[in-house]
Amino acid sequence: MSLLIKGASVLGAEPTDVYVEGGVIREIGSPSETADSADSADEVVDASGLVLLPGFVDLHTHLRQPGREDAETVASGAAAAAAGGYTAVLAMANTSPVTDTAEAAVSVWELGREAGLADVFPVGAVTKGLAGEELAELALMNRSRAAVKVFSDDGRCVADPRVMRRALEYVKAFGGVISQHSQDPSLAPYGSACCHEGELSGRLGLPGWPGVAEEVIVARDVMLARHTGSRVHVAHASTAGTVEVLRWAKAQAEKDGSWAVTAEVTPHHLLLTTDLLAGYDPTFKVNPPLRPAEDVEALRAALADGTIDAVATDHAPHARQDKEHAFVDAAFGMLGLEEALSVVSTVMVSSGLLDWAGVARVMSTTPARIAGLDGHGRPIAVGEPANLVLVDPAATYVVDRDRSLSLSRNNPWHDRKLTGRVVSTFLRGKQTYGG
Repeated sequence: MSLLIKGASVLGAEPTDVYVEGGVIREIGSPSETADSADSADEVVDASGLVLLPGFVDLHTHLRQPGREDAETVASGAAAAAAGGYTAVLAMANTSPVTDTAEAAVSVWELGREAGLADVFPVGAVTKGLAGEELAELALMNRSRAAVKVFSDDGRCVADPRVMRRALEYVKAFGGVISQHSQDPSLAPYGSACCHEGELSGRLGLPGWPGVAEEVIVARDVMLARHTGSRVHVAHASTAGTVEVLRWAKAQAEKDGSWAVTAEVTPHHLLLTTDLLAGYDPTFKVNPPLRPAEDVEALRAALADGTIDAVATDHAPHARQDKEHAFVDAAFGMLGLEEALSVVSTVMVSSGLLDWAGVARVMSTTPARIAGLDGHGRPIAVGEPANLVLVDPAATYVVDRDRSLSLSRNNPWHDRKLTGRVVSTFLRGKQTYGG
């Protein structure tokens, strides 16, 4: 199949035509330069007024399969990903059973191939059963057909510094990275701590989750990465204090050149604040919790200046019976894949903090580099894979959770007006979303 995308603004630049054949970009140029290709194209897409970006890569997706197919499956999650402009997602390991063996990783990878809507790359658990005690089959998962390169016990912190050190040393041998859920359980106990610690948590009677519980783990882990000469990735950074630690650590890592620290921020931590918890709506219960406005501002600035490397959704679907409880008893997490681009557009592009090339950097190029995905996050250039997304930068819409392609409905953006919307997504030239 051949495809001609006509009049697209590549990374927000002047309109041009992009011709795709065999899943690869073959020509880029003006209508006169692509005239012959236009005549032979099997499909022509009018992209006037649209921005063309490399397909997005999500470093942090919960697809729930195996074990909780009532909340999400690999297929439904991949459909939601495609609707959000994603051509690749990394599926977290906290499934049932846990993705802590090569066989489990390959199973998730194969489910993604069967769905064919986005490339699904399993994240391997750092420790067996996410128990934080014994390392999982890190090398075997890496050598499997799934070629796992990112490992995380997300949902739980690798709290034991000795285990974290060993994990960093182990993955160094094959260029892997440990993605850490930074939560010191002695300061923010798993399961109970659920609201940013402060005046609001005291007034609402909700167990506090202080920012320092994140920051002390981030500080410890960047020092362990420096000591081992390895790579650590900070998942869902949420506080201004974490930004300060990251800024220092990145400066040191750049000087040394032998180790690396990267970080991600979620769409919800870029826009939503802890005051939303005043109504006890469990939709807004997430881990780490929503933070005050000063943290949100620090995260936005850090994403703009590169201290935070990437946007990652932490897409966490839940069945209705797990969310419709009293706040303290409800499950942690919210949906993120389908509205991520719109949130970034609303918060970062509309404010001038990022241009469209910057969006490509934080949602595609850098996430692909962190995850070691050679076929994604590539330049829009002749000879590159046609993993692409078309965005309408002027579109405004009100989110309707009932239109989601996810199986779950715990959508924090419901009834919110956003600017910028994904129109079409292409995986190796095949349209996976749009009409």
